[in-house]
Amino acid sequence: MNRTNQSTIIKEAINSYLDNGVTDKQDIYTKVVDELGVPRPTVRRVARDLRTELLQKIQILQSDMPKTSVASEETE
Repeated sequence: MNRTNQSTIIKEAINSYLDNGVTDKQDIYTKVVDELGVPRPTVRRVARDLRTELLQKIQILQSDMPKTSVASEETE
């Protein structure tokens, strides 16, 4: 299994556990390692990459938000 394909499969597995309500990070890592038979450091690396990608998407979406409405909502 090449690295890109393996990363995609691991990301899908992580997202699947998150969608199913698993909230403990270590529990997710353990389940992915058991399910896919990949090394734990690989799962941690892919999880870090996934976090980075999601944070970048969030920042892009937040950049379009008008700052005045955010400030007015915070003061309410």
